[in-house]
Amino acid sequence: MKQHGKKYRALAESFDRTKLHDVVEATATVKRNATAKFDETVEIHVRLGVDPKKSDQNVRGTVLLPHGTGRSVRVIAFAKGDKARDAEAAGADVVGEQDLIDRIKGGFADFDVAVATPDMMAAVGSNLGRILAQKMPNPKSGTVTPNIGNAIRDIKAGKVEYRLDKTGIVHTIVGKASFGETQLAENIATLLDAIVRAKPSASKGTYLRSVTLTSTMGPGVKVDPNRIKPTAATA
Repeated sequence: MKQHGKKYRALAESFDRTKLHDVVEATATVKRNATAKFDETVEIHVRLGVDPKKSDQNVRGTVLLPHGTGRSVRVIAFAKGDKARDAEAAGADVVGEQDLIDRIKGGFADFDVAVATPDMMAAVGSNLGRILAQKMPNPKSGTVTPNIGNAIRDIKAGKVEYRLDKTGIVHTIVGKASFGETQLAENIATLLDAIVRAKPSASKGTYLRSVTLTSTMGPGVKVDPNRIKPTAATA
């Protein structure tokens, strides 16, 4: 089992880790405990009352956070013709067709998100399925679309994907420690609203089992999901 350092243990002992905090308390605590020399990312981990082994209880989607993620996202686009020009105008970092496929097969991996137009997916899938893995463009995440320019602008503006892992937990980011408490709270409320809206009809019992907020290097802070109210951004 991983042993945490003295600094981490001191931070963990500075607040009640068993208490369910409201979102304002939680964000304030996470920000206070983000003491690294870099701007730590604020992460959220949501345990859901679904069975990840059942296909009809899968939870996956995307949401545009009102205050973005604070991260600079490198986007590549598989597109040609006018769609390639749309992708370039929207701010894609690299745009290409077979040339981009060959470049990735050669080892290029300096990107965070890949998007594609539908007419490119046969070539992308057959050549890069194993290489791209989780980064493979997917219609469910909005990364396979004829409106590739809009998709790229949304991703650059702070659109994040959430998906259930095999343990029944959704892990994603909601901002940076440098964000204000209100900004983080609104991002969290927007994300949780989207997750609640994505609740499978087959899910029974308590849906939001637990919500934990943490920074890159800090301890987790438990959030009471019943005390997170929709903001104007999600209403």
